[in-house]
Amino acid sequence: MDLSAINPVILVASLMVAATPILLAAVGELVVERSGVLNLGVEGMMITGAICGFAIAVETGSPTIGFLAAMAGGALLAMVFGVLTQFLLSNHVATGLALTLFGLGLSALLGQGYVGVRPPATPKMDFGPLSDLPVVGRIVFGHDLVVYVSLLIVAGVWAFLRYTRAGLILRAVGESHDAAHALGYRVVTIRLLAIAFGGACAGLGGAYLSLIRVPQWTEGMTAGAGWIALALVVFASWRPWRVLVGAYLFGGVTVLQLNLQAAGAAVPVEILSMSPYLITILVLVIISSDRFGARLGAPASLGRVFHANR
Repeated sequence: MDLSAINPVILVASLMVAATPILLAAVGELVVERSGVLNLGVEGMMITGAICGFAIAVETGSPTIGFLAAMAGGALLAMVFGVLTQFLLSNHVATGLALTLFGLGLSALLGQGYVGVRPPATPKMDFGPLSDLPVVGRIVFGHDLVVYVSLLIVAGVWAFLRYTRAGLILRAVGESHDAAHALGYRVVTIRLLAIAFGGACAGLGGAYLSLIRVPQWTEGMTAGAGWIALALVVFASWRPWRVLVGAYLFGGVTVLQLNLQAAGAAVPVEILSMSPYLITILVLVIISSDRFGARLGAPASLGRVFHANR
């Protein structure tokens, strides 16, 4: 095995790209769960955003319009979940799983005419001489706009939850929806806004896969990224900056396994490939346990149906 073939600068820069779709989906789901809603349909929203963004970008020739369409597609699918859980009072877990299956099927149908099509290129940000700096230039100033937008979203969510009144209300709804309702807050409206935001972020993450990271349309191309995003939220204890660290760690594993394979590592690549999914299964088991959920700092009303008239 020749480890000298692995360039650490390119490795770090590549992991930021690999982590961006999961980071976007995870930070959106974090906001949703802080409002007390458990949406397991992240995978479905991501794949829907991937095909919506890809199709619109190809038809219009504009990646920017494609990303906006992806956000709209993800938010629209999320609102279907919102209506079912907040107005029709359906079970969060069952509805989220159904949303994932629906999104996978819908994307496969919409994407039939786009297999093998190349999307318009998304240019990288131009930082002038900063991009030519050794080490820092490639890692910090060598990315496209969406990478920097994902970092701004993480910072914005952190500031929103920590320093704003609206963020305090959102957290209060997640901790006790009955108490928040008794104080006069519109629990359903607040949760619907959080659900729409989470769907838009997931859709943007899906479009990043199909327009930048791959870039092409392939049925089922999210390959479990939405489930990994759900796991990251739990492991991050519902804190934005920990989500960022977790996403970059997963991105590092993803890129490292490819580099190790290219370097001739004796470790089967399948072992590294399956580890994130094994962790995801473990986290879903933890979510189902109230005792472990409380220990991790989960919102007290997470996944519980809100009855406004009781």
